[in-house]
Amino acid sequence: MKASQGRMGRVFVIRLEQDDVIPGCIEEFAQENGISCGHVLLIGGIGEGRVVVGPRDSEVRPPEPMLLPVDGAHEVVGIGVIAPDDQGRPGLHIHASLGRAGHTMTGCLRPGVRTWLVGEAILYEILDANVARLKDPDAGLNLLQVGKTT
Repeated sequence: MKASQGRMGRVFVIRLEQDDVIPGCIEEFAQENGISCGHVLLIGGIGEGRVVVGPRDSEVRPPEPMLLPVDGAHEVVGIGVIAPDDQGRPGLHIHASLGRAGHTMTGCLRPGVRTWLVGEAILYEILDANVARLKDPDAGLNLLQVGKTT
């Protein structure tokens, strides 16, 4: 385990609107507001897109993602971490549970999903944390690195 201490900065309450694409719209908001590291809480509705629900084979590197489509409006609750990529841009890694008609799907929203009607997010800025989201050569993914800066 590795860790980096930071301190709380600003807190933003964000209303996502119909067809806003997650995580892109939150990353853009962070970029526009000079946020490189943060914590995101999300609730609301998701209407379409795809969710990464795991690797096809846990032993294969880089992993081949399994993607499931979002078919119609789903309730959503999610949590994520923003860290700067190798260019210093904020990158959001967000996992969420989506539910509809008693069925639940949980996974990573990385490929992008669209808001249905409204989404509500709280973005907590974290200052002075020594972290970055960099390409891991084994995993083939941009993973959180602690003790790294861009």
